[in-house]
Amino acid sequence: MKTISDIIEEFILSQLEDGEINLSRNELANFFNCAPSQINYVLTTRFTPMKGYDVESKRGGGGYIKIVKYTTSDKIEHINHLINNYIRDAIDYNNAVMILENLLTNNIIDEKEYKIIVTAISNKSLANPTNIENKIRAKILTNILREICKEE
Repeated sequence: MKTISDIIEEFILSQLEDGEINLSRNELANFFNCAPSQINYVLTTRFTPMKGYDVESKRGGGGYIKIVKYTTSDKIEHINHLINNYIRDAIDYNNAVMILENLLTNNIIDEKEYKIIVTAISNKSLANPTNIENKIRAKILTNILREICKEE
């Protein structure tokens, strides 16, 4: 069964046809008969930079929301953007998976590659007593993504 967050996300995605949308937080909350904080929750958890979205939000006076889907036809540029801005020297598992979901959604990796990479960077694969999993995960993810860039 879909949650209100799922329904709000689907609605916003359906409106993002041109890669950009401007919404009123209060109007959206009224439309879905929910609190504006529910709209904020959806924006902060489902429309993140690691998932390929830039969200500009202004509070007060009803507030507005501008959502822009980050798109690029250049696979190498897209991967380098993610490595340089979000993976860097360390990344936790949840954020790494969000990046991989973004790459899957944008057809930069396929379902099989997604599953292999998720397995390789999982906590189970990286468990060690020195607690350097996030640094190792970032190196593995960066090296795999750079290798994907070389395939063309």
